[in-house]
Amino acid sequence: MSIKEEVVKKAKAAHKAARKLANLNTNLKNQALLAMADALEENVDKIFAANKKDLEYGKDKGLSEALMDRLLLTEERIKKMANGLRAVEQFDDPIGEVLEMKKRPNELQIGKVQVPLGVIGMIYEARPNVTVDAAGLCLKSGNAILLRGGSEAINSNKAVAEVISKAAYENGIPEGAIQLVETTDREAVQVIFGLNEYLDALIPRGGPGLIQAVVNNSTVPVIETGVGNCHTYIDNEADVVMAKDIIINAKTQRPGVCNAMETLLVHKDIAEEFLPEVIKKLQELDVEIRGDEIVQKLGTDIISATEEDWETEYLDYILAIKVIGSLEEAVDHIHKYNTKHSEAIITENYHKAREFLNVVDAAAVYVNASTRFTDGGEFGLGAEIGISTQKLHARGPMGINELTTTKFVIYGEGQIRE
Repeated sequence: MSIKEEVVKKAKAAHKAARKLANLNTNLKNQALLAMADALEENVDKIFAANKKDLEYGKDKGLSEALMDRLLLTEERIKKMANGLRAVEQFDDPIGEVLEMKKRPNELQIGKVQVPLGVIGMIYEARPNVTVDAAGLCLKSGNAILLRGGSEAINSNKAVAEVISKAAYENGIPEGAIQLVETTDREAVQVIFGLNEYLDALIPRGGPGLIQAVVNNSTVPVIETGVGNCHTYIDNEADVVMAKDIIINAKTQRPGVCNAMETLLVHKDIAEEFLPEVIKKLQELDVEIRGDEIVQKLGTDIISATEEDWETEYLDYILAIKVIGSLEEAVDHIHKYNTKHSEAIITENYHKAREFLNVVDAAAVYVNASTRFTDGGEFGLGAEIGISTQKLHARGPMGINELTTTKFVIYGEGQIRE
């Protein structure tokens, strides 16, 4: 069987399953989600064995420490994946919810209800947890899913997909609802780009190269997600102790993810007193600093920042720092370089905070908090299928409701149009 035939076969199976999923009752979906969660925890050894192969491959390939961290599965992370499914099970089922119902003068009753999108295609990189999050959210929202992960995580994805799909099918989910494209050949991605007949939406999740390739080449509608050139602006009226804690968390808690801070902007009035200690602490945590001329004078071993640094999502222990003259200048810098993901201001001034919230264009805008909270679980969505950085259909962490659309339903008693 050719690569194209294999991918199309899986897409057809998902398309067929989607019709049954749309009419599945909530209790059955919930039962399957709980079984999938249990299955993950019961098959830890199998998943670890597969993940070990991927980690060895990643090491041989020279993946960065941050990317290796993304790839790594631990007992704690598998438990978190399982608990994500249990959290999704607890949420109300949106399918069939009547959003509005009106009676027209001709006695027609016209309403709008929530329905699944249908079949979701996912193209993603070295994050095995995405396999679980995407499958669980799609199942609860009545969607089938076609998954295509990166070559770095192929063994982990195979093991995880096998475990959860087996549990799902044994508990009433239609066969074919969870499909993993197992070939790592790039031809498979090109095939997926043209599957309009079977896919209703395509969601890329990964680095800027992957996302742009999908956006530029897919004829299937794309929900753009993920790239996070995130900024934190430290205002001259900030609580500096709070600011230091937020900076360390936003950059170092997990640098290889899209909601990690990549650029720090500091008001000139506090830079000389504030930055030396912050820079020293970051360097102690192995963060490489790239700064403007002022920043370079406030620390040692600081690399001169270039234009490229202001626009780069490092996903690594690297941070660009710039001294800013005003809130307006900070906002101008953010608007020039940001990817509309997550932006933060640290200030005790209410009016500045409100202005920042109002004028910064991003999916998530923070006051006095770390950008690391932009996450479906942290936002109370249970899990997420991705973080949309566009404005149409969905924006921010995409949970169950963001995987639905609406349709009009009309009840009549023989009315005809004159």
